[in-house]
Amino acid sequence: MTRPSPLLDLPGAVAGNGIDAPVAAHYGSFNGEQRTLESGAGFVDLSHRDVLRVEGPERLTWLHNLTTQHFLDLAPGAWTQALVLSPQGHVEHAFEGYDDGSAFTAHTEPGAGPALAEWLERMKFMTRVEVSLVPDLATMWRPAGGDPRGKFDLVPRDQLTAYAAAAGPACGLWAFEALRIARGEPRLGLDTDHRTIPNEVGWIGPAVHLDKGCYRGQETVARVHTLGRPPRRLTLLHLDGSENRLPVRGSDVMLGEKSIGFVGTSARHHELGPIALALLKRNVATDAELLVDGIAAAQEVVVDPEVGLHVRPLR
Repeated sequence: MTRPSPLLDLPGAVAGNGIDAPVAAHYGSFNGEQRTLESGAGFVDLSHRDVLRVEGPERLTWLHNLTTQHFLDLAPGAWTQALVLSPQGHVEHAFEGYDDGSAFTAHTEPGAGPALAEWLERMKFMTRVEVSLVPDLATMWRPAGGDPRGKFDLVPRDQLTAYAAAAGPACGLWAFEALRIARGEPRLGLDTDHRTIPNEVGWIGPAVHLDKGCYRGQETVARVHTLGRPPRRLTLLHLDGSENRLPVRGSDVMLGEKSIGFVGTSARHHELGPIALALLKRNVATDAELLVDGIAAAQEVVVDPEVGLHVRPLR
């Protein structure tokens, strides 16, 4: 397990839970911290995320051939997202990183790094690349002008306290998560399952480049994109706040007596109230009132039910 962040020693820090336990959930006011981030100030400690590095002269060509992203023309310093798919097109790994001209360094979900590094190691064959985990680098996040996704920084772990002093004020993971969920951005393994394909969760574009050569799982992605109608769709749920609780992740989303999906991550947004991401069957009406873990929920479209080359997105 990732070691606890030294920033848990900052005043007011309250540790998260589950896989997010090594970093602060908040520093005393998660609503105020959301407003701070939206104002363009502050930073978020994501140092529990795993970091890995790919080195060698063939690294970008190799990553281009293995993943969903176009790496051949990646400019030094430019960040990019990528996925590794199964032969059936299901998402197995997701990561985000940049190349500095000599190595590609990326971060992924807490605990997901070893499996990703092991898979990449198996794919080396005769390619001149070296793959390694980098436990001494930590992921941090801060707002970045007009980009709603903000900016990631990879910081030496022994410099985290100095980074916090320069980039403050510190804002907790609950604030970061509330803003992420409101944007409709899923976390692999929390808002997805083993059957998830990129088309279902809005990863076409950000993490999947449609104009590149063959890669594992491409046939599924291309077919669904061309014909439309993915089996399921990511949606933003607006939850009834009178329950004063959030749904348990993985709970069934119910339409009447029928389960039509599952709920992923949830949060309390300072303006929207309680919200969550859910993966639902594509043919569920977008205006249907739902029930999740006993909580009434209304939908806001994230992925169009008819998403694909042949339709105009709803938003």
